[in-house]
Amino acid sequence: MSILSLTFHCVAERLTEWEDYFNNTVSEMVENLMDVEKYILSEVESDMIQEGKNYNLLMVFENAEFRQQFLESELVNIEDRIASKFGNQVMLFCTFLNPKKSKL
Repeated sequence: MSILSLTFHCVAERLTEWEDYFNNTVSEMVENLMDVEKYILSEVESDMIQEGKNYNLLMVFENAEFRQQFLESELVNIEDRIASKFGNQVMLFCTFLNPKKSKL
């Protein structure tokens, strides 16, 4: 099992538009990914964020090879699509999670 967490930070001025895009377009993109075994799309609650809001996509892959393939092809497409629509008003942070122990 190999896990990837994508956190999207959206500035306050674009939140309404981003929420619609995240709930519809990003959700649809993830549904069509072949190598993703499981995923969770989330709104992130945090007292630490004063400006804008964070959203997360947690994806579980069968192995590290599938995760790497996603990074090299699909993630590039997702980043390009988001950048073309939102520019630098939505930032993407990629976190690799390498399970040491799991009960999933």
